[in-house]
Amino acid sequence: GVGDLVTIAFPSERSFVIAMLAAWSVGATPQPVAANMPAAELAGVVEVAQPSLVVGTSIAAATCLPELPAPSGTETVLPDVTSPNWKAPMSGGSTGKPKVIVAAMPAEVETVQLLAAFMQMSAGDVALVTAPLHHNGPFLSTIGALGTGGHAILPGRFDAETTLQLVERHAVQWMYLVPTMMSRITKLGEARDRYDVSSLNAVMHMAAPCPPHVKLDWIEWLGGEKVWELYAGTEAQAATLINGLEWLEHRGSVGRCVVGEMEVTDAAGNPLPPGEVGEVWLRSPVGPTYKYLGATARGREGGWESLGDLGWKDADGYLYLADRMTDMVLVGGSNVYPAEVEAALDEHPSVMSSAVIGLPDDDLGNRLHAIVQLDREVSDDALAAWCRERLTKYKVPRTFERVDEPLRDEASKVRRSQLRADRLASANLTDED
Repeated sequence: GVGDLVTIAFPSERSFVIAMLAAWSVGATPQPVAANMPAAELAGVVEVAQPSLVVGTSIAAATCLPELPAPSGTETVLPDVTSPNWKAPMSGGSTGKPKVIVAAMPAEVETVQLLAAFMQMSAGDVALVTAPLHHNGPFLSTIGALGTGGHAILPGRFDAETTLQLVERHAVQWMYLVPTMMSRITKLGEARDRYDVSSLNAVMHMAAPCPPHVKLDWIEWLGGEKVWELYAGTEAQAATLINGLEWLEHRGSVGRCVVGEMEVTDAAGNPLPPGEVGEVWLRSPVGPTYKYLGATARGREGGWESLGDLGWKDADGYLYLADRMTDMVLVGGSNVYPAEVEAALDEHPSVMSSAVIGLPDDDLGNRLHAIVQLDREVSDDALAAWCRERLTKYKVPRTFERVDEPLRDEASKVRRSQLRADRLASANLTDED
């Protein structure tokens, strides 16, 4: 019914879109989750979201709520209703605890059209959405394309060369990517020149910081006017936007605030001058833009809210992100932001993905430990030497570990806190050791 949540656990294909449209048609709110989410995790989401219906293809989805009888096949006139909340995705954060974000905006065509324009889509665009639809960015991208008379291509599992084949085959004009995908396409080298990507008018990336060398490569390849970056939370209190031409003048920035307000403060809430790192706070100009299920917002007086990001602004008001507050590592009294170290590691031609965490150290308090996925073996000494050429000495990892699987998910996010907890547990250590 109107306002009810419908948990959608379909793969990123037509069935997902059909279920989403069906929910809206009866005034309900789509609540997307991963199609392959384990039963225990899905049960946790259902406990938080309390949906009226769970639909999907997995056994996990089938066991969450009592099974409904099969439809009788009779036609029923749908009510003329509008969902008061157009989406309710899970958080893309790294805590691992279920948190559902119910959007305050209604499911109206005007909402979608405004969103599409903001994301640099044009009416009728052919859009290639390369990541799973249960993540907020791909969800918005797909609806933005369909809601403005365009087409959405949903390839399912990402592959770098297949992506370029699809761009050429369908004359794709707009494409959604996350930095991990951009990096993999960059590492194709000359192979990517075999494909005609001249149809592209805009590539939008978001979800995680993009390593500067990857960003620069894409700007040089496609042109700065075609490469766009958006920074915002699923909560949508505020947003920044920047294209590649601006980025060349403010390298590393995620742009200036173009929706809502943003400020950077110290621990006491005092605004910081340009160049000083602090907590990034956001404020909506229209009041609450969402409500949490299963969590409480981090807020302060005046309607300001934080997503837990650290960053700074330059003299022109451009925002730069340092890292997540919970991921910063104190090494011998100096602050180290893992994202900066990972960006240096990811430049190495043999590094497919990386994650950097802090582990207890008797001398320094914490030591940097780098976990890397390699496509060919590289020694610890060689990796350390690579980092020393790019980072201050105290930011160079002391130890390295190899893994076979990617360290980031499809949304380019890495759960550093879980990686750290796993390694502490395997060594029988705690944060107090």
